[in-house]
Amino acid sequence: MELKHFLQFNDFCREEYEYVFERARWIKQEFKQYRRYWPLADRTLAMIFDKNSTRTRLSFEAGMHQLGGTAIYLSTRDTQLGRGEPVEDAARVISRMVDIIMIRTYEHDIIRRFAENSCVPIINGLTDEYHPCQIMSDIFTFIEQRGSIAGKTVAWIGDSNNMCNTWLQAAEIFNFKMHVSTPPGYEIEPERVGLNGTGHFEEFACPLNAVKDVDLVTTDVWTSMGFEAETEARKDDFANFCVDSEMMSFAKKDALFMHCLPAHRGEEVSAEVIDGPQSIVWEEAENRLHTQKALMEYLLLGKIRIES
Repeated sequence: MELKHFLQFNDFCREEYEYVFERARWIKQEFKQYRRYWPLADRTLAMIFDKNSTRTRLSFEAGMHQLGGTAIYLSTRDTQLGRGEPVEDAARVISRMVDIIMIRTYEHDIIRRFAENSCVPIINGLTDEYHPCQIMSDIFTFIEQRGSIAGKTVAWIGDSNNMCNTWLQAAEIFNFKMHVSTPPGYEIEPERVGLNGTGHFEEFACPLNAVKDVDLVTTDVWTSMGFEAETEARKDDFANFCVDSEMMSFAKKDALFMHCLPAHRGEEVSAEVIDGPQSIVWEEAENRLHTQKALMEYLLLGKIRIES
C-alpha cells in the first residue's frame, strides 16, 4: 500500500473524507454498543509532543487502544529531540520501530521534514499553521447534526490561526463558504489565501456582519500556544470579538456553535453561548476520538469493506 501522510487538511480529497466519515460513523456505533473492534492489533502508535495537550493525547492514546493497538507517549523534553537531535535522524529511527506516528509541534516545517524521512504514516496533531484532525472532527460533527456542509456558511471569529487556516482548506474541499472576521493586524496571511483560491471565503471587519445568517459560528482562544507573551495586548485587540448571545442572534436561528477547546469563558466566548443549546462543543470534542480512529485505520489498512 502506498505510504500516505496527513499533514494538512488538503492532503485528502473529498472522496477520502467521505470514506473516513463513513468509517467513523460505524466505529462510533460499535464503540457505543461496547462491541470490540481490533483491526490494529499488534500495531504501535508513537505520539510525539512538543506542545502540551489534553484532547489530542487522550483521543489518540485511547483510540489506538480501542482499535487493539498500543500507543507510546514521547515528549521532546525527555527525548533526544529535545537535546538537538536532527528531525531527519529521529524520523528514520522512530519510524523503523512503530507503525504510525502522530506529532504535535510548533513550526509546520518540522512535521514536513519528519514525514519526508519516515517510512510510516505521519499525522499532524497540531502545528502553528494547521490543525487538520480538529477540523476533520468539526465537519464530521456538523454533518451528524445538520447533514451535508456543502453550500452552508461558516463564520470564523477571532485570530487567523491554525484553525482558521485549516477551515479555509476545508471550505474548498467541501464547497462551503467561510466568513472570517479578525481584528486589524490579525488578518489571514496572503499565502493561506493563495493555497485555497478566493471563491470560498470573505473577510469582514465587523464580526456581527460576519455571522449574519450563517449556519455555524466557531472561534478559538485569543492567545494560542507559543504566543503567551502577547496575552494582555491581545485581550485589548480582541475585546469586540467575544462570541456572545448578541452575536449569535445575527446567525440563523438554528445556527450551531463550535470551539476546539480549551475555552476561556468571558474572553472569546461567553458562558451562555458555550454552555447553551446551540453549542455542540462536547460532541465535537468526543468526535476527535472516532474520526481519528477512522483516520488511523485508513492510513494503515487503506480502504476496507464498509460494514452494514
